[in-house]
Amino acid sequence: MRLQGKTAIVTGGASGFGAGMARKFVAEGAQVMLADINHDLAVETASALGTAALARHTDVTDAASVQSMIDDAGAAWGHIDILVNNAGVTHLPAALEDVTEEDFDRVMAVNMKAIYLTTRAILPVMKPQKSGVILNIASTAGVSPRPRLNWYNASKGWLITATKAMAVELAPDGIRVNALNPVAGETPLLKSFMGEDTPEMRAKFLATIPLGRFSTAEDMGNAACFLCSDEASMITGVAMEVDGGRCI
Repeated sequence: MRLQGKTAIVTGGASGFGAGMARKFVAEGAQVMLADINHDLAVETASALGTAALARHTDVTDAASVQSMIDDAGAAWGHIDILVNNAGVTHLPAALEDVTEEDFDRVMAVNMKAIYLTTRAILPVMKPQKSGVILNIASTAGVSPRPRLNWYNASKGWLITATKAMAVELAPDGIRVNALNPVAGETPLLKSFMGEDTPEMRAKFLATIPLGRFSTAEDMGNAACFLCSDEASMITGVAMEVDGGRCI
């Protein structure tokens, strides 16, 4: 019960890595808000997790929606200990000059601007507490970019740098900030990363991962639980690969 008494918001928590992290957090004693643009799926996932989980419709690219998420969590719990910035999108594989401006703007809004919005909204809660953990879900793409995912790669590289900058600035306030870098996993984004979900394309991706498998929701939940627990109280500003060795 490493998160006993803790409260956590997980954006994009209705499915994939977000649901895996929420599941682990609840199992370890936390109360969790699943904030997702897909409200119906968030309700379904929260229901499966029991009374420790709440569902909240949230558009992480909209300032008013993000502020409402923080306000609702504060009202429900009285304090917020953990924020997991997990919501993310990608564009389909394409030559960098062929990615549409609409797709570019969407990737930057969800993967970058949302971090600014959620952090800005939660700091007035965490700073007076003199405690808190922010966990950003970046990607191995921000460390070792894959071809034809240029602007997605760039957004995740930005997030890794933002994590380190946030960690340095917020350390005096007792707030730790870390990131996780998963490799591709069985999430709704997998098909988008690959362009097409075929045995041949999966084999091509798996050939780049020394341990020979994709990241799982359980892998992410275990790593996130550690970094968000008091066991990691001396760890801030790291971007931990959960990638089976892909970035070696």
